[in-house]
Amino acid sequence: MPDFDLTHKFGRLAALNDMTWRDHAFLRVWWTNAHWISDEMVRTNQPWPFQIRRWAKRGIKTVVNLRGGFGASFHQLEKDTCAREGLVLENFTVTSRGAPTLEQVRGAKELFERIQYPALMHCKSGADRAGLMSVLYLHFRKGEPIEQAKRMLSLRFGHVRQGKTGVIDYYFEQYLAHAKTSGLSLLEWTASAYDPDKLKAEFRSQK
Repeated sequence: MPDFDLTHKFGRLAALNDMTWRDHAFLRVWWTNAHWISDEMVRTNQPWPFQIRRWAKRGIKTVVNLRGGFGASFHQLEKDTCAREGLVLENFTVTSRGAPTLEQVRGAKELFERIQYPALMHCKSGADRAGLMSVLYLHFRKGEPIEQAKRMLSLRFGHVRQGKTGVIDYYFEQYLAHAKTSGLSLLEWTASAYDPDKLKAEFRSQK
């Protein structure tokens, strides 16, 4: 993966060119898939530097990157822009085609308890990983039951449950099915009666 020197004009142009084509950012110039899911949190797709600056002007204090991609052009530009705008950049990597782990669910709860708000969180398209974290945000931060918070995983946001990303829906559905009899909270069930590899295998077998 190339290392872009953003202190020089040509290095910045190279990073923008790489982000535009390799990361398909040309699709996200006008389509942002941005939605305020509460008065303090917005979910969106991967923002351009100019879009991060706009969000900063609207009062955003924290940007949560759900993609990882450390060293990639999009992340280097995001990191640089956040630093210039005085925003806190949090990196919290989750996946769209795997069942969430206990560490991810517990980490999400801790993340939403400590970050500064208003905040923005994003993955690449703003559909699947952002959907997973939006459910967890509304549940842990806002106290919504999973049955209600699951609306964050819908076609409205670009999430298609019929594909491999449906494993996220399956995780919450399995919790709800077991919670009715066990009475465990989401975090308790994930810590005691849940195996992400087994759940993913079950989901694949059904598919």
